[in-house]
Amino acid sequence: MKYRVVLLFVVLLAACGESVLPKPKGMLTLEFPEQKYSNYSGQCQYNFDKNVIAVSNLEKDCGMVLDYPAMNAAIYLTYKPVDEDLNTLLTDAQKLSYEHVVKADNIIEQPFINSADKVYGMFYEVTGNAASQSQFYVTDSTEHFLTGSLYFYAKPNYDSIYPAAIYLQQDIRRIMESLEWK
Repeated sequence: MKYRVVLLFVVLLAACGESVLPKPKGMLTLEFPEQKYSNYSGQCQYNFDKNVIAVSNLEKDCGMVLDYPAMNAAIYLTYKPVDEDLNTLLTDAQKLSYEHVVKADNIIEQPFINSADKVYGMFYEVTGNAASQSQFYVTDSTEHFLTGSLYFYAKPNYDSIYPAAIYLQQDIRRIMESLEWK
């Protein structure tokens, strides 16, 4: 019995060591390539600067998808001529942006005016678990109207996609700033 007590005491002493400390909280670090742009000038009525990592796919009626495979995201562009119905186009673009209000925490409107190139529009930043994190439209008010939407090919989780959304919102702003009508 005496040996058992001594053995138990030795085992307990050997089991003592450093105290266990909780690990600090870690944050996911996502690194994206530096944004470099090249001018896109196709057969459509507009041209703009696009990120070189985006794969452009021209669709019917001068619509376009700027695909970002590494981010599992895309910017969808839709072109429509203004056929004396600018109010309907503006209403539809604004309505499309506010369809995300059900899941969005907030929608921030940022007007855009480039009088030199006759490009006027609105950028919508959508926060929260909405399907689209950004929407925009631009027009010259007489002939051309272009809308765009940012979508991720994943279930919306704003905390997870936030860094990529910010990166792609910068690309959208660059599209708006560099857009020229033909």
